[in-house]
Amino acid sequence: MPSDLAARPAAAPATQDLGLLLARVMLVALFLVSGWMKLSNPGRTAGYLGSLGLPMPGILVWLVIATELLLPLLLLLGVRARWVALALAGFTVLTALSGHRFWEFDAATQAQQFNGQMTQFLKNLGIAGGFLVLGLVGPGRFSLDARRHG
Repeated sequence: MPSDLAARPAAAPATQDLGLLLARVMLVALFLVSGWMKLSNPGRTAGYLGSLGLPMPGILVWLVIATELLLPLLLLLGVRARWVALALAGFTVLTALSGHRFWEFDAATQAQQFNGQMTQFLKNLGIAGGFLVLGLVGPGRFSLDARRHG
């Protein structure tokens, strides 16, 4: 007998708020680590951005580093969390489109590159989806936004 998830009661507010905090922690971890690694060698990252054909890689690298370090910290703390989450969703989609162009590889003759880039592209879309949900529902009560508006 299939269960009817729609008929189940929503999570208790404290459980939901804890889940939103956990989601924020899990989503930002990747960006904080990635931003820190880019900061430790911005020249290498600028070279990579240039190899993708992106404009002004020497300047773009600093915008990427700032985005990957500052916006996740704001989201983690729950500061302007809805807007920050939406900005990170957009950034993550742009990253997928610019950095994981699986369609440039032939699936038959370059299967490893094609599959690897397609996987990374789809992972980015999933992460962007998580940010989109946070942008729509907000950070929950375990956030500075909640304290400011509470």
